[in-house]
Amino acid sequence: MVRIRLKRGGASNNPCYRVVVTDSRSRRDGRFIEEIGYYNPLQKHDEVSINLERARYWLSVGAQPSETVASLIKRVSREEKKKQQQQAPAAA
Repeated sequence: MVRIRLKRGGASNNPCYRVVVTDSRSRRDGRFIEEIGYYNPLQKHDEVSINLERARYWLSVGAQPSETVASLIKRVSREEKKKQQQQAPAAA
């Protein structure tokens, strides 16, 4: 089964994560199929960047996101939708 989950990086007491698509049997920090974003929880506003197009593709072919990644995808899509709504009235 294919999963979308976090891969830990960074130093001790200073974690940063990459959002990766991987086989569920591989190790947390092991091989992965594709990197689709990153997450830095220690930044002032939890710096998150996810390629939503690729995330939607992987979800459509059956990849299962971890709970944390599912909440990050939801948050990033909400922020993107909010940006599009703010730009649309300005263009009109």
